[in-house]
Amino acid sequence: MASDTAVIPELEKGIETHGIERVSPETRSDVRIFDNFTMWLSANLVISTVALGALAIPIFGLGFWDSVAVIILFNILGVLPVAFFSTLGPKLGLRQMTISRFSFGWVGAIIMAIFNVLACIGWSTVNVIVGGQIVANLSNKAIPAWVGILIIAILTTFVSLFGYKYVHRYERYAWIPMAIIFVILLVVAGPHFTAVPTPAFGIASFASFISFGGAVYGFATGWSSYAADYNVNQPERTPASRVFWLTFLGVTIPCILLEVLGVALTTIVAYKGKSGGDLLGAVLQPLGGFGTFLLLLLALSVIANNIPNDYSLGLSMQVLGKAFQRVHRAVWTLAGAVVYVILALILVSNFDSTLSSFLLLVAYWLGPWSVILILEHFVFRRGQYNLNDWNNRSRLPLGWAAIVSMVIGLFGAFLGAAQVIVIGSKTIPAVGPLANLINPGYGMDIGFELGVVLAAISYLILRRVELNSSKR
Repeated sequence: MASDTAVIPELEKGIETHGIERVSPETRSDVRIFDNFTMWLSANLVISTVALGALAIPIFGLGFWDSVAVIILFNILGVLPVAFFSTLGPKLGLRQMTISRFSFGWVGAIIMAIFNVLACIGWSTVNVIVGGQIVANLSNKAIPAWVGILIIAILTTFVSLFGYKYVHRYERYAWIPMAIIFVILLVVAGPHFTAVPTPAFGIASFASFISFGGAVYGFATGWSSYAADYNVNQPERTPASRVFWLTFLGVTIPCILLEVLGVALTTIVAYKGKSGGDLLGAVLQPLGGFGTFLLLLLALSVIANNIPNDYSLGLSMQVLGKAFQRVHRAVWTLAGAVVYVILALILVSNFDSTLSSFLLLVAYWLGPWSVILILEHFVFRRGQYNLNDWNNRSRLPLGWAAIVSMVIGLFGAFLGAAQVIVIGSKTIPAVGPLANLINPGYGMDIGFELGVVLAAISYLILRRVELNSSKR
């Protein structure tokens, strides 16, 4: 098995052989600190970000300016844990789900890694289906959706297999053509935007405000379980403040701008009832063949979004135990790609927004998980870790305090959740008991807030009990 502290073969030619082993400070030479910005800029400058913003008016019943307020506020809140966890990459030299062991212990980290693997596969499936469908529509079905799925998956997997160095090489430049295309979209559609008025204030409109905010928060904070994976090879003394702000801006800038663009596009009468790739296709249609070419490039933008899913999936699989760690990270990445391609090929013929909606609900686990790691860092460890313990089960916390707090947090999220499952043209509320009590029938989404608060209170109490009994 690989040693606990290893060299960084990703700086050599060929496929990265490094997995979740801690990267020694002496062997790090990735000094491109700006990669903390471009990594997340490229991953979020994609179609799915626009599609999320396009839910605000037709699904949640908001106006334009209150939608913009939601997007700004909840993106900032959602990205804060992502930016903080990114600072731990250079500091600790450990991958994100491996860091969970210092709070959740060996078994608890396995549970969290399984959550992350399922989320990676789910989002990869959704993204590749959307890209494949756009390719099929552009060719008037001459190229079947399954061909588009395979093309996108192969390109994504190629980069993910080669690893850290090549992921950053791709993401360093992938944002440039996408930024140009979205500017063209803005120029073409901009003159037709109308400011849909904000609904009269009341419990229903406030509930819609908070519920859409939950979707925005879940989308932004979804990167928190990957955050430290992409800068573990940067020097230990890399300024944490620079890492934080570059990561923060790398996620918030594209999310805010593209989600606002999505909201704006749904205010145009000619595009009513359209979403996702169909919405963008309608905007680019006046440009003829050039517009078709731009839409094809937009379909390929999902590669930049899927690469972190695929790469981090392979790392998360190694957290499942030492037997899994012995299997090369690239093998797990390839296996994950095979799984999501099979799922995509099965689901593509009957695919709608159902799975996307479900995944936004699944994201509720990230709030309790994040606050537990943050409390462990600031309250119980005060930023100090015995890094030699990362792969030693007997030296790690027992983890029961984190697991119980996580369960309590998830129960709180269930009580307060209020989202919608989109099935074709129908929207079905997914409303928890407490959310329904606040706004009967439609609910008000306080799932993220309630989950975080309950998990935080529980962990502050239970972790002290755990430390008094085990000292680990």
